[in-house]
Amino acid sequence: MSEISTRFILHWGEMSSRWGINRSVAQIHALLFLSSEPLNAEQISDELGLARSNVSTSMRELQAYGIVRVVHRIGDRRDYFESEKDVWAMVRAIIEHRKRREVDPTIDMLSECITDAETASTDNYTLSRMKELQDLLQSMARLFDQVSTLPLPAQKKVLKMGNKIRKLTSGKN
Repeated sequence: MSEISTRFILHWGEMSSRWGINRSVAQIHALLFLSSEPLNAEQISDELGLARSNVSTSMRELQAYGIVRVVHRIGDRRDYFESEKDVWAMVRAIIEHRKRREVDPTIDMLSECITDAETASTDNYTLSRMKELQDLLQSMARLFDQVSTLPLPAQKKVLKMGNKIRKLTSGKN
């Protein structure tokens, strides 16, 4: 593995751990992302110095995210793994997974809390804070859902609009 690949893999693991993703999981993903060929668990273990059990557990998590898939080779009984190579599809899969696992349950919990707070005569400040957060999260979730249904070229265009969005919404050219 080159020094640049090592640097990327270490950084990917460090950044992911700050996002709440296990460092080993992220490093394995980074290795597979940079690999031009699918790798088996033993190769991953050897390359990163990880225990095979850690690799197996991490592979299940990466598959659950939808960013790594199993591939097979004729005459070889081992499972090989490859990363999603399309960066747009990879990021979309990660965001969808995190939305389902983190944002959607938070929106549901806020709805329950707001309903309970309205019947329990909770103070207006607390109720308004929860409603404001719920509105923000629901708006973000709707925007993601709407953008993710667009064709890929349109998604790219939306994300690259940048300052044009400000001009469009402020009415200034």
